Amino acid sequence: MHHTSYRFSDEQRHRFMELQAQILSRLEDFARVPKEQYFYELCYCLCTPQSKAENANAVQRILQERDFQGVGFHPIEILRDARHYIRFHATKANRLLKAREQWTEIASMLDSTENTGLNDEAKRAWLVENVDGMSWKEASHFLRNIGYRNLAILDRHTLKHLVLCGVFENIPNINGKARYVAAGESFKHFALHIGIPMDELDLFFWSAEAGLILK
Repeated sequence: MHHTSYRFSDEQRHRFMELQAQILSRLEDFARVPKEQYFYELCYCLCTPQSKAENANAVQRILQERDFQGVGFHPIEILRDARHYIRFHATKANRLLKAREQWTEIASMLDSTENTGLNDEAKRAWLVENVDGMSWKEASHFLRNIGYRNLAILDRHTLKHLVLCGVFENIPNINGKARYVAAGESFKHFALHIGIPMDELDLFFWSAEAGLILK
């Protein structure tokens, strides 16, 4: 889409400037997540689809407290607890168990650098292809939560704001690699045009939606 149709008002920019310190501090938090917590960040992202972020957060905390990675108990009871209910809890509990079994392989993939052939986009593609329950959005989300920068996390909130900003005429279909990557490129182009890094913009849209900067 030609950028003459982009819209980002002075008011939006002013609001962004007000929140920027908080947004940058959040991105620094992600970059400081210790490696031993990466597995639990993956658990969080596997729990989030169609469930509340706060619930997934609570589940992640409990899994960590009970040393799920070390002990390997069946997590279904935690996921179906009404206090932090996760939709499709049976399927997701099995995905968590699979991810635990596969973690050594996942961790070594994350450790590979561009010199050994895997850049950030390739790591994201690997996660989608190899980890059960990882969509393009969740793989981007996971990598962002452990400190990777500038991978678009496209969900209905972000896409809605991109429509309001004139990037898309309607909320695009982002199912499948080609569509997701194309929409991500449009987001990146817009971010470059208005001079705000894409991951800062993503958290800005999120805060407009949720009123707070979660993860």
